[in-house]
Amino acid sequence: MQIEQARPEEAATVAAVLNEAAQWIAAEGRPLWSATDIGLERIQRDTDAGRYFIARHDGDVAGVMRLDLEDPNFWPEIDSGSSVFVHKLAVRRAWAGQGVPALLLTFAREHARGLGRQCLRLDCVADRAALRRLYEGFGFSLHSEIHKGSRSFARYALPLDG
Repeated sequence: MQIEQARPEEAATVAAVLNEAAQWIAAEGRPLWSATDIGLERIQRDTDAGRYFIARHDGDVAGVMRLDLEDPNFWPEIDSGSSVFVHKLAVRRAWAGQGVPALLLTFAREHARGLGRQCLRLDCVADRAALRRLYEGFGFSLHSEIHKGSRSFARYALPLDG
């Protein structure tokens, strides 16, 4: 599996993966991302800025994720330049159960180390038990829970050494 930074012309590909994941989650009665969050205009802006990464196997897109160098919305107290923040990690249904999230998170961890960051951080809706088990199984530790509007979010941190 190869993981590479998405090129600006791949924004529609990234958006398609995110929309597929959003539809699958919504079909379970637990919608997650708004249409604005994963709309092509927003994805294009983030892809143009080099924030999305695509996992591929033999040219087939398996998953995507966004990596941010700051996250003042969910982590306002974190010192600038200390962390990388994982957002919008999504796997195509055809690749479910094949370890794609762990490969993306491994890439994110190594990318953060390469940037000299001390921590990899992420957040998720607190009631997403399977997602939380995935993150904890990878080595993330629960940092805290915060409330935004009517939702609770679990914030996770993975300290990086070396």
